[in-house]
Amino acid sequence: MNSTVVQERSEAANSSTQAAPVVPLHAPDAKRRVAEVFDRVKAEGRASLTAPEGKLVCDAYGIAVPQEGVAKSADDAAKLASFIGFPVVLKIVSPEILHKTEAGGVLVGVKNEAEVRAGFDTIISNAKNYDPNATLIGVQVQQMVGAGQEVIIGAVTDPSFGKLIAFGLGGVLVEVLKDVTFRLAPVTREEAASMLDGIQAAEVLRGVRGAQPVNREALITLIERVSRLVDDFPQISEMDLNPVFASPNGAVAADVRIVMDFEPAAPRYRPTQEQIVAQMNRIMKPDAVAVIGASNEDGKIGNSVMKNLINGGYQGAIYPIHPKADEIMGRKAYRSVKDVPGVIDVAVFAIPAKFVAQALVEVGEKKIPGAVLIPSGFAETGNHEGQEEIVKIARQYDIRMMGPNIYGFYYTPKNLCATFCTPYDVKGKAALSSQSGGIGMAIIGFSRSAKMGVSAIVGLGNKSDIDEDDLLTFFEQDDNTEIIAQHCEDLKDGRAFAEAAKRVSKKKPVVVLKAGRTSLGARAASSHTGALAGNDKIYEDVFQQCGVIRARSLRDLLEFARGIPKLPTPKGENTVIITGAGGSGVLLSDACVDNGLSLMTMPDDLDAAFRKFIPPFGAAGNPVDITGGEPPSTYKNTIRLGLEDDRIHSIILGYWHTIITPPMVFAKLVIEVKEEMKALGIEKPIVASLAGDVQVEEAAEYLYEHGVPSYAYSTELPVAVLGAKYKWARGAGLI
Repeated sequence: MNSTVVQERSEAANSSTQAAPVVPLHAPDAKRRVAEVFDRVKAEGRASLTAPEGKLVCDAYGIAVPQEGVAKSADDAAKLASFIGFPVVLKIVSPEILHKTEAGGVLVGVKNEAEVRAGFDTIISNAKNYDPNATLIGVQVQQMVGAGQEVIIGAVTDPSFGKLIAFGLGGVLVEVLKDVTFRLAPVTREEAASMLDGIQAAEVLRGVRGAQPVNREALITLIERVSRLVDDFPQISEMDLNPVFASPNGAVAADVRIVMDFEPAAPRYRPTQEQIVAQMNRIMKPDAVAVIGASNEDGKIGNSVMKNLINGGYQGAIYPIHPKADEIMGRKAYRSVKDVPGVIDVAVFAIPAKFVAQALVEVGEKKIPGAVLIPSGFAETGNHEGQEEIVKIARQYDIRMMGPNIYGFYYTPKNLCATFCTPYDVKGKAALSSQSGGIGMAIIGFSRSAKMGVSAIVGLGNKSDIDEDDLLTFFEQDDNTEIIAQHCEDLKDGRAFAEAAKRVSKKKPVVVLKAGRTSLGARAASSHTGALAGNDKIYEDVFQQCGVIRARSLRDLLEFARGIPKLPTPKGENTVIITGAGGSGVLLSDACVDNGLSLMTMPDDLDAAFRKFIPPFGAAGNPVDITGGEPPSTYKNTIRLGLEDDRIHSIILGYWHTIITPPMVFAKLVIEVKEEMKALGIEKPIVASLAGDVQVEEAAEYLYEHGVPSYAYSTELPVAVLGAKYKWARGAGLI
């Protein structure tokens, strides 16, 4: 920093007043004032701001910070401290020393002028020892902020999601507990408020053991203004307000750290929503398909693709492409897609990687909008240049590419099996995708075994182009799809995914299994916020912000895709457990806690109504334990009561195998009562857990087929499915 800037800061400190809890934002010239600071930093070739420059930025955006000034000598420091008022904090000012405490560059609670002079010399000496080459501008003399709860507010730039706002416990605790939550920037005021409640220590902010709660409005305002700042200035790479002292009276940032990146990465290619829909409709619902590399030889991928298209019942035109063959599987073959006389909507590639680029040029010249690239041998094997080449060709000719390195895809409404895997013909409303071929095969196998009807199963592989947000945009407007379930290992463009998911999840449930959630720590970063931005924590919080249901396992992904569409949307949060076994009731209650379900506190009149149907040694309340020795009528009466009462919004059944009420008797009576109530216009989510001998398997399958997600030998899965339905309904604003 030059002498002029030092003088500006000293004058600003001398004219400042006591920091207020919430500082007004002077919007008209805020951007100009900040731009001047950043231009100076860039001109000097620096990547970070000094603390006084950070204060200038905060002042412009109404971010409350203590009054302060920069001293270049011990005498100046003493004079400045006397003006501000004791006690004060002394901090080294150097562009090279970001972590001042580590350098011995911070002294807190300095009480008089003599201590200030001595402290000035100590800090300068420590800084020289820490980094002999550092530029030492001076020592910052700062107003000592009063007591309060230490929190951190910051921003970080994620390679996939872009700008994120962070909030958590501050000071030393942020490094030890890592209790922090993230949101995509810019955040709304409502989202800022949710961040205060999104950390594990949220109760501390509300006041515990007699302590007063912090001023939530002041913290929310700080979060909003940090969000606005980084949104206005994308060249801010990382930012920390740490610690922020939050008290009942306000919130003041005691330290500011801002890291810049004046050469941000080039934005990823992002077609418009209208473009995505137009091209994806032709790819997923084609009237004509070309198979490049079609073959008559069994065992060849091109042979399997042809067989699946024909045997799967696809009624559109199929054009085999082969450089030498005249006919393949009874259909005229062509040397090139350019030789085909008709319009082609999508080309499926079943040729070695080395031939893909040239064939893709021909696809472009034919004006085919989609390419499904089954071949491996690209980025997944280290051949990044080969993948970059085909991406460049696709951009040139406006081709959307699926893959490479995929199994292809299915779209059942068109009887389309554009894949070398086995045909799939069980039609339904669930659309599933996977980044991995192995996971794709598991999806196919489970769907077939569970008789889960699907609208689509899609492989994404290397995701050189088409990825999860493209699929979300297509399935959003696809009348044949009611739920979207996706497996991914990463998101190439997390921001595009988040925008699509936030929009789509308001209409249809979006379930995601994000692999790699146990990744080894955070990337290297200059700020506390950056270091805390562990990959999985960001995914967790962004998914929640966008209304995405996160599956913790492959089984969860599949069960949610199968079960959520079966359940009607709940009209409220009150869940009741009706069980024939006390042990199941306890486990089901635990599962409710794990899945964010609210067990209803039973009103006295409803408790009395349930007691009319259960034996004296049973237990009403919630769970309602009817005991194992009861006849079918007891199950029927209690379930009917649970459905009839408007205060109950969902029901969990815990069945125990008995001779008096055998499994299939139980299953059929549940459906009988459910249909009886449906005829009266009453529908509520019901799930069931069945404990018993092997006969409970048939009963669970019968219940599932009739709209009650049910599981033998599990108390966790049925509650997880119900919990997932609730997560979607809450995110969509339906309850």
